[in-house]
Amino acid sequence: MRILHTSDWHLGQHFMGKTRQAEHQAFLGWLVDQVKEHQVDAVLVAGDIFDTGTPPSYAREMYSEFVVAMRRSGAELIVLGGNHDSVAMLGENKSLLAELNARVIPGVAETLGDQLLVVKQRDGTPGAILCAIPFIRPRDVTTSLTDASAKDRQVNLQKAIQSHYAALYQLAVDKRMELGAELPIVATGHLTTVGASASESVREIYVGSLEAFPTSAFPPADYIALGHIHRPQKVGGHEHIRYSGSPIPLSFDETGQQKNVLLVDLDAGGLQQVEALDVPLFQPLLSLRGSLKELEALIADAAQQGSGQTPVWLEIMVTSDDYLSDLQSRLLLLTDGLPVEVLRTRRQRGDVEPTLPTQRETLEELSPTDVFSKRLEAETLDPQLQEQLGGLYQQVIAQLAEEPV
Repeated sequence: MRILHTSDWHLGQHFMGKTRQAEHQAFLGWLVDQVKEHQVDAVLVAGDIFDTGTPPSYAREMYSEFVVAMRRSGAELIVLGGNHDSVAMLGENKSLLAELNARVIPGVAETLGDQLLVVKQRDGTPGAILCAIPFIRPRDVTTSLTDASAKDRQVNLQKAIQSHYAALYQLAVDKRMELGAELPIVATGHLTTVGASASESVREIYVGSLEAFPTSAFPPADYIALGHIHRPQKVGGHEHIRYSGSPIPLSFDETGQQKNVLLVDLDAGGLQQVEALDVPLFQPLLSLRGSLKELEALIADAAQQGSGQTPVWLEIMVTSDDYLSDLQSRLLLLTDGLPVEVLRTRRQRGDVEPTLPTQRETLEELSPTDVFSKRLEAETLDPQLQEQLGGLYQQVIAQLAEEPV
């Protein structure tokens, strides 16, 4: 059984006023090619297919086209909801997608057995049993404890998530006995685990409740395919517990990371091999740091990675102690005529200067999340508080999207 594990696509993301449409389109085309070349039996997308609960129409169209392409490839597609995804939106057409060999688990199901899937190989025979676990919202597995302390709520949530995994794993064991075949058991998840290395684009998802889920709380599945953390990594050194990471860099601190998807081979003996397939870099991003004199050479070097059609997106940190009132004009001179575009400039003291060149955006070009983020950036708030407010905003948006009109 060969599974391709990927996650955190964030289709529809706007990055400092820039659309990621071309990058995502290139990635999805590349991914379909890998599925065909490596004869993948099933593709697991472990959450955050979209960047917001109300993605732009082009992002939804890309998703639909990918589903059709996967159907033609001969591989099964399994999509799990993430904390950025709307349960209602992701699940609205799951019955239709099931006819295209795509199964969608947008959120925790009312009936636990609906999250248990028998994954088939290309020849139609069962190849694995999947505990399909999406992002678990606290209200999915716990009841409100108004008088409980923050520590008690954290403990209760961790125990509830652990119980959800354990109960579904037991169903998988029972299903394996029923089928009378030594099938490997795979589990998924969309959460932060203890020891995982995150990046600035990863938002806290259990604000004030659960910092990280311990690996010891996972059931003994043969492979656990995780999403939410954008940096590809093993968890706690375990070969069978993995984050595939995002396929494109979603923040400047992810530049320099080799993005990948994971080919996972399993058989009756369990996990046999995990191979990372390197995703090509479709849009170069670089973060440069130095004095104006140093930046001149750094920008010239960065320009070698760009082209007229695909300029390099730059974040520039100016380390000079002197206040330069003409900083913007100096940087414009340094980048003039080069295939680079400065999206963000910072001074060493941490101030963020306006984007170069100045971009005038209308509300029609911004999503509600963009507007909220820009409003937060305009405030002088502690970074942790900003992160918490951003997470709370996403929870509110997700809840509103799930409520019937």
